[in-house]
Formats: sequence, structure tokens, C-alpha cells
Amino acid sequence: MSLNPSKVAPEPEPEREAGQGPGSEAQGPGPETESGPPAGPGPEPEPPSAAGQDWEPERGRKPGPSAEPSPGPEAPPPPPASRSENLRAPRPRCHTNCLEAPLSRAFRRLGRKVGAHPWIFLLLPLALTAVLGTGLMYLPRDGEEDLEEQYTPIGSPAKAERRFVQTHFTANDSLIFSISRKSTEVPYASVLVVSNTETLLEPDILEEISKVDDAVQALTVTQDNGTQIPYSEVCTKNQGSCVPPNPLLFAWKRNKGLNLRTITFPIYSLAGQIVSLANILGGTVLGESMGPSQLLLQAKAMRLQYYLETGEGEENERSKAWMIHFLMKVGSLEESLALKKIQVVYFSSLSRQLEFEATSMTVVPLFHLAYLLIILFAIVSCYRCDCVRNKMWVAVFGVISTALAVVSGFGLMLYVGVPFVLIVANSPFLILGVGVDDMFIMISAWQKTSLTDTISERMSDVYSKVAVSITITTVTNVLAFYTGIMTSFRSVQYFCIYTGTTLLFCYFYSITCFGACMALDGKREGVCLRWLKKPETPNQECSSLKKSCCLPGSSLQDECEADIHPMNLFFRDSFGPFLTSTKAKICVVLLYASYIITSLYGCFRVEEGLDLRNLASDDSYITPYFNVEEEHFSTYGPRVMVIITEALDYWDKDARQKLEKCLADFENSEYVDENLTEFWLREYVKYMENLRQDINDKTAFLSNIPTFLMDFPLFAYDINITSSQEIICSRAFVQTMGISSSTSRKLMLLQFRDMAEKCKVPLMVYNSAFIYFDQFSAIVENTVRNVIVASAAMFIVSLLLIPHPLCSLWVTFAIASVIVGVTGFMAFWNVNLDSISMINLVICIGFSFDFSAHISYAFVSSSEPSGNRKAIEALYLLGYPVLQSAVSTIIGVCVLSAAKAYIFRTFFKIMFLVMVFGAAHGLIFIPVFLTFF
Repeated sequence: MSLNPSKVAPEPEPEREAGQGPGSEAQGPGPETESGPPAGPGPEPEPPSAAGQDWEPERGRKPGPSAEPSPGPEAPPPPPASRSENLRAPRPRCHTNCLEAPLSRAFRRLGRKVGAHPWIFLLLPLALTAVLGTGLMYLPRDGEEDLEEQYTPIGSPAKAERRFVQTHFTANDSLIFSISRKSTEVPYASVLVVSNTETLLEPDILEEISKVDDAVQALTVTQDNGTQIPYSEVCTKNQGSCVPPNPLLFAWKRNKGLNLRTITFPIYSLAGQIVSLANILGGTVLGESMGPSQLLLQAKAMRLQYYLETGEGEENERSKAWMIHFLMKVGSLEESLALKKIQVVYFSSLSRQLEFEATSMTVVPLFHLAYLLIILFAIVSCYRCDCVRNKMWVAVFGVISTALAVVSGFGLMLYVGVPFVLIVANSPFLILGVGVDDMFIMISAWQKTSLTDTISERMSDVYSKVAVSITITTVTNVLAFYTGIMTSFRSVQYFCIYTGTTLLFCYFYSITCFGACMALDGKREGVCLRWLKKPETPNQECSSLKKSCCLPGSSLQDECEADIHPMNLFFRDSFGPFLTSTKAKICVVLLYASYIITSLYGCFRVEEGLDLRNLASDDSYITPYFNVEEEHFSTYGPRVMVIITEALDYWDKDARQKLEKCLADFENSEYVDENLTEFWLREYVKYMENLRQDINDKTAFLSNIPTFLMDFPLFAYDINITSSQEIICSRAFVQTMGISSSTSRKLMLLQFRDMAEKCKVPLMVYNSAFIYFDQFSAIVENTVRNVIVASAAMFIVSLLLIPHPLCSLWVTFAIASVIVGVTGFMAFWNVNLDSISMINLVICIGFSFDFSAHISYAFVSSSEPSGNRKAIEALYLLGYPVLQSAVSTIIGVCVLSAAKAYIFRTFFKIMFLVMVFGAAHGLIFIPVFLTFF
């Protein structure tokens, strides 16, 4: 929104004539008037017109140097002060502002040049757009986007932990494969099978699951060159054979006589080998305890996990090709195999990437619809029955100039090399809604100029009056976005860079390209005015020309007549008096108390972090997969490495006791199943005791490790031992549980790291999922920091451009109140606090400033005698522009409510909350609260 609050101080009103009601008083011209009829007191100054974005009367100022030079020697002197004016003492004004006057003078000179040479200022920006627009050819065509790079914190602890694991532990698992020992995610295809009965531990149901497994392993993809890639060539192998997708199903297929009533959970002894069934079977019902496990009575779901080989170049491409083929075929398995007793959902490690990229295509048609709606809104806002002053087509060009700014801003950023990520696709919708604000204010200022002045004079007058207004809005909004660059999420950084830069182009094109369009339309006004003043003649050609000039209306108003919009009269005569009544004030206070209490309650219920299922559209196949996983497989989480990061004397009893104490602390955590801990040292102690070797003897300890690793080859991946027989680091594994929510994941991660830090042995915890878990703790820190920095920037701007201490305090109050409201109501609208919503919270600072600063400054600058009258006048001057700005922005983003993707709907939801709460503060809460002080 763009308004000029620094020039809304009303002129002291003359005494009312008999019969005049409240709000209908006529006012004399101020000390500085626009050029017009030189005699007599003029009509009441114009409020915001239908364009409605600014009203800047030069009134209520003390004699002396003005912020703007006088428009000409013909300007009439101010009328004598009335008796009521003499009785009213002038309010002291704060004049620390050093930017308004020079800015206004500079814009006056610019306006004169634009009016004198409109074609230059029109064509040069168009040429610039054509040049910068070629940068759009660098838009990514393949749409590949690194989700980890864009949506996880920069420099997160998990990334440093991953580098340590990759440096100190071998990744060669060609002989024995262990997914928990991988430092990064392994390519995989996953199938979740859900039984239609209470349990799938029945032979006939396992038979159907076997059909699914056989069909998946039989999938073969044929490449363009005719090469066939069967599953057996891309699967991860364990001692030469493909790793079974489910060890229990594998054992049953080999021995269908397996007793399904003696299975224990979560640990099961299968052919002499200990197998963990956690995360393999879901929806379990357990019976009596049998050692560290319990008898498995029922299992509702089963996971089939097909791990694929990793490597460089061709290996990855082959695995990727097979996964894509899997995604294309597996959806029809349930029908083709005539499955009656089970349901199948599927997923792959490539699914998030593919579905995330697909969502970007769903928003393209919505952009066209948003553009059309903004054009219609601009036409309606700027429509006049007065055929001369009508600005419909100028408004259309104003929307076009905003689109040109999008092309220029995006083209420049792509030329510079700023990555284009998916959430940047939200930016044009926001810019369309916000970018037209400068157009509205300039049209409003133009309609207050005299038709008898030259184009250069009118443009000069317009530019001098809108200088502070459009500059303050641009500065606040751009600062709000550029503070987002401080965040540790790259996707947020790129969104803020694109949007902030494009808003600067909106500002530049408004004062050049759009200004030139206004100047050219001003020439049309002059031509139409001359034709309409001519008497009718029988000349048909003349009548046709006059008719075309008069479209879309045929009325001709006096060029000096005030044009008061009905909405301004509504705010002055109806809404303002109602809002300032005692009963209404009580209701407003109660309403605000309810609002703030509800918001604070919601703030404590907001979920943190980005749910990965939300990266896809609503109708994506990954949504039912995650729903099944959440319902049946939420008991157990990832296996976490507990890493001893430095050399330790493992043969020393005291050192082992310290290490065991720390490991026991992990096992005693509510987030750990103590029965599933895996640690090579514990097994080695048992091994040495069986050999009757002294575990405390260094020589014996080190000399028996090679034979131990031959008997337990999997532990070779857990010990980093040098050629000089020094163990420089090693690791254990603990099984997490009960971390299905983002809050529990954050608490688990913080607790684990805290225990590792407090341990007397240097420890580190890591799992590849921690890369994404880190966002849960980082998002709050980043949001708070960005909000504080942006708010401080807004406070400084308010002191520089609208310097009034009371106004600055109310601006700060409104910003805090709107942020609390938006954050709280996010919880009620199922919006998480993630990198996407964080963008919007930063945005709402700029809008909160716009909505509150101008209303509060209009109030404190008013010369009305009472608080109620001040509030009414502030609403009369600025109520409609505030409402119009909120509506234009909501229109710009409302089409996103129809998007099928969470990432776009979230943008709409929060922007809607920002606009509604911001407008409520500007139009209801702030005016009422100001009357109390």
C-alpha cells in the first residue's frame, strides 16, 4: 500500500454555516493550493478518489518554507483565520524529517521532464524490459531442484556431522549392506502393503504380498537405445544377491511352513540370525513378553523396501531409470494382480523431487487468472462517469507496467545467476497485488490537478505529492524482503532477492513508464475537453469523434469540481461516527482482547518444520503413502549413530565405564528403545570373555580385533582403526521411537546433542534424517531474528520519513500485534511454521507498517479538537485507501487458494491473514485505541 502520511494534517476548518451537519463543512484552500480558479474559497479538498490511494492536501502548515515550492504566482493567499481557528492552538510538530523536502523537489523536477518528454520515458523502460527479459531464457527447463540444498538450514550441525561420518567411516558395502550405516539416503523404491483384515500374518495374505514382490522384481525398463535394465542389475547386493525387500517375507517365501504364531517383535531370531522387525512391520499388536521382545499377535502392514545401487554416472542413471519405470507401473499392480485382501501404496527416493517439480506446472494457469482479476479490479477502481477524467485504460497499462517489472526483475536475477526455486513462483502473485498500489496513488494525485494546467505542470505537481508516499512503501516492503536474505534457508533467500528486486523495478517503472502513460493520457484529456466544449454541429464526422472521445460516459463535470468517492463519505459519515461511539469502543476492546488471547493460544500450538508430503500436490500418490506410514509405522524412527569422535583407550576400564554411562543415558531416554541398541564394544567384551582374554590388556584387546571382525564382519564398518592399531573413532547405534511429530523430533534431536555434549567421552550423534530435522530448531531462531531486524528497520524508516514518536510507537505495536495474530491463527488453519510461512511472516512486517503508520500519523497530525474527531478524519482521509490496498493484494493471491499444492495454498492463507489483520488494525483497532490517549 502506498500512502503519504506526512501530508495529511488537515486545514483548520472555518466555522460551519447554519444548517450544515457534521462532516459537511466547507473548507477554504490551504496556504499552498493547486493552480485553479483564483478567486473565492474553493470547494472541500478532495478525499481519495476511486483510485483512492492517496490524498495529500497541502494544508494546516505554518507560514514559512514549504516542503514543496508553490505551484505559481496565481495561487491565492490563505483566507483569514476564523474565530474557531484562532481559539485553537497549533499542535507542535516534529520536524526531524530531512528527506521529504529534497525528495519532493527531486520528484517535481522528474515529473516535469516526464510531462515534457513522455515518449522517451515510455520507450526506454520498454527497451530495458526487452533486454532484461532475455534473461528468462535461463529459466530452468528440467526443473531439477535440490530439496536438501534449498529447504534445509545452511551450515546445519547435521551437515557437519555427515562430513565427519563420510570422512572417518568406509562407504564400501559391496559385501555386506547395512542401511543404518549409510551417511546419505540410498536410492530406493518402497511399497507399503496394508491388510484388509486385522492381520497380514496369514498364508493367503502373504501369498498376495509375494505376488506384489515378484511383480516389482520382474520390472524391466527398456532405454531408448534398446538396452534393458532389470531389477537384478540395479539392486543393492548383499554377498552377491539382491538385498531382500523384507526379511520376514523372504524367509516365508523360502519356507512356507514358517510358524507365523511364534514371531517376536521387535527382535526376531530368524535361522539363527537376529533380525530387527522395527519399521518392517506396522500396526502391531503384541502379546506376552519373551526376553527383550514380545510375541507378535497381529501386524496390519508390511514394508517392502527395494534398495538400489549407488555410484557415479551410469550407475545412478540406471537406478534412476528403473525407479521412474517403477513409479509408472506399480500404481496398476493392485488391479492387474487382482489383489483382494491387501491394499498397496508406493513411493521412491525420487518421488519428492519429481512431485515437487510437477507442482510448479499447476500454478501457471492461476497466474493468468490473477492477472485478469487485477486488471478488472484496476478498471473498476479507476472508472469514472466523467469521460475526460476516466482512467480505465491508464489503469490497465499500470497493471501491464507491473508485469514488465516482473519480467525485468526476474530476467536480471537470472542473468546474475540467482537460482530460480519453486517458491519464487509465488512472487508474481504478490507483486501483482502490491505493485499496482503506486499506480493508484499516482492516478489519485493526477485527478486532483487542474485540467487547465499544462501537462508538465500537472505531472510536476503529481510527482511532488507522491514522492514520499510511494517511496516509503517501496522502502519498507523492499527492506522487509531484503532482511529475509539473512535467513539460513536458501529458498527463502532466493525468494526475497527476486521479490525485493522486482519491487524496485515496480517503483522505477511507476515513475517512468507509467508516468509517461499518464502524461500521454493527459493530452487525450485536453483534446476531449476541447471537443466536448464545442457546440454540436450537423457534421457527422465531428459527432463520431466526439462520441468516441466521450466513451465510456458522456457526462462532463467541471474541471475544478471536487470528486469525492462514496466510500470516503461512508467512512466519514457512517463508519467513523459508529466506531467512535462508546458502545462500539467497548466492543472493539473486547474484540481485540479475544483476538490477542486466541492468537497467543495458537502460537503455542504451531507445528514447526516442513512436512515432506506437503511438497507434492494433494492428489499425488505420495500422500496416501505418508498417511499409511504415519498411521502404521510411526512407533519407530531412524537408527541413530552415536559416534566416539576421538581416540579412546577402549581397553581401559574407566574409559569403558564412562562410555557405558553415556550410552545408558541415551538408552534411558523416552525416545530410545533400549533393547535395540547395537554396539561393537559390548559384543567384543563378550567375545573376549568367551576366549578368556583380558579385556583390560591393551595388547590382547588390539590383537584380537581382526579375528573378531572376521566373525562379525558388519562391525568392520563401525571401527576406524589405523595400520598402527589405533582406534581413532568408532560408533554405536540406538533405535529411536515415539518421534512422529515435528515437536518430538526437535526435542529428540536437541536432547541427543545435549547428552553427547555433556558426556565425558567426546560424542556425536547423526542420522541422514537429521539434515531435515535441523529445520525444526532453526526455523524459530531464523524467524525471530528476521522479524526483529525487519521491525528495527521499519522503526528507523518511520523516524526518517514520518517522524513522530507516538506514531512510531503505534507502528511498533501494530507490527507486533499482527505478527502474533498471523502466527497464532496459522495453527488453526493447519499451517506449519516452516521456510514457506517464514517468508510471509517477514512480509507481514512491511504490510503492518503500511496499514498502521499512515492511519496513526494522520491521527496525531490532525488539528481536530477531540480524539473522536481525529479518528473520524483519519478514517475519512485514509480508510478507503487502506481497504483498497488490502483488497488488491488479496485479489492478487486469492487464486492460489485453488492450487492443489500446499506450498501455494500456504502462501495464500498467510497473505490473507496478513491483509485481514493488518486492515483490521488500521481501520478498527488503531483508530479506537488512539482515542484513549
